Amino acid sequence: MSTSTLQPDNSSSAASRTAEAREVNDADAVHDADGLPLPRRGLAVAAILGAGVLVVLDGAIANIALPGIAQQLQATPADAVWIITAYQLAVVMFLLPASAVGESFGYRRVFAGGVALFTAASVLCALAPSLPWLVAARCLQGLGSAAVMPLGLALLRFTYPRRLLARSIAWNALAVAAASASGPTLGAFILSAASWPWLFAVNLPIGLLVLVACAALPSPACSVRRIDARSIALNAVMFASFVLGSDRLVTRPLYGGALLALSAVCMVLLVRREMPKAAPLIPLDLLRVHSFRISTVASVCCFTGQMASLVALPFYIQHELGQSAATAGLLMTPWPLAVMLAAPLSARLAQRVPGTWLCAAGSACFASGLALCALWPLHGNPAAPIAVFTGLAGLGFGFFQTPNNQNMLLSAPKERSGAAGGAQGTARLAGLTLGSLLMSLMFELLPSHSAVHWGLAMAALAALAGSVASLLRSSARPRAT
Repeated sequence: MSTSTLQPDNSSSAASRTAEAREVNDADAVHDADGLPLPRRGLAVAAILGAGVLVVLDGAIANIALPGIAQQLQATPADAVWIITAYQLAVVMFLLPASAVGESFGYRRVFAGGVALFTAASVLCALAPSLPWLVAARCLQGLGSAAVMPLGLALLRFTYPRRLLARSIAWNALAVAAASASGPTLGAFILSAASWPWLFAVNLPIGLLVLVACAALPSPACSVRRIDARSIALNAVMFASFVLGSDRLVTRPLYGGALLALSAVCMVLLVRREMPKAAPLIPLDLLRVHSFRISTVASVCCFTGQMASLVALPFYIQHELGQSAATAGLLMTPWPLAVMLAAPLSARLAQRVPGTWLCAAGSACFASGLALCALWPLHGNPAAPIAVFTGLAGLGFGFFQTPNNQNMLLSAPKERSGAAGGAQGTARLAGLTLGSLLMSLMFELLPSHSAVHWGLAMAALAALAGSVASLLRSSARPRAT
């Protein structure tokens, strides 16, 4: 009798425990349905961050080797600059097309293909017997990088649950900042022990490891969009003529102006061709979303300020303050270190503070650091304050970048994550180009002393414009899902 009375209690208790476990599992499913389970997630993150560090580190390392490459390949310094220009042109020309191809053929497949192309091109760079060979290999590296940059950000959205997305973007920003900061030092270390081909050869083992880890990446459903070759060609000519025209506008105004006019014509033709499409190559559909559009404008403004200040600061420190190149590098080191510090902190704050205010405060802090660099008196010992000001600028930029990128990614439908990543990369490259053009104009129109101070002041105004633009996001109406 007692046994029979106990059995219902045991079954009831077991049923209760089963129900509780089901509730826990259901809750976990709600959180992790849009992400990967933890063991696989770690390997996928290693692939995404590893590929991002690979392409950023290679760009930072290649700059320091230009003199040695030019001497060994018997090229002029002007010709050797094409080693950098070819890579940048390939990236900017194919960033948006790579996003479209990723949406059509699968993010994981195209991302892994980009890593494989970048790794193979690195081997070709290391084996280059002449400058044209090296420039062509750098173009291939740029094509691979164009696939890695936007699709890595898109894959993060499918790798992490939504509640952890800010943290994942922060880690991505931290890895990129660390690679940018350590690039010149690592390049100098390699060159002290080996010749310049080893700068590219070291990419082979890293790339192979990343390719192995790519097997753990998520594989979201592909879209049914058709790849339009004419639109890709118009996009490539538009961005190439914009970058080359901007670079030559100061030294050769007629030639530069003609290239910029060609860029404008291609843009009009491309917009007219892509406007009727549901998923256009240029993300016109995303730019119609108020929050996405404002975040894009703010990103362009802040990256313009970043590039202008990074060009102006070495001249300021070496020419105005009379410091050596090594000291200039040391005084600018707080910038990437502060970005590395701010990235994870901003991810935590984004869970408590509205992203609009965090972006506005970060870009205002960024502008304050640049303005102090421009206005600080030169008497006494201004070197130490400059290190503080560059650290302040980097801290503000770090607090701006993570929530702004998160908003751009979440403002887009999930199936358009690749386009959102491409837009983020395009906004970054557009800002960097505008900042470089701004400093070229300053140096052309003003004496060196005035050009540096006005350049820093204009960089501060660009960052402040990013702060104001971020505040305009608060007027965005909620987007229906």
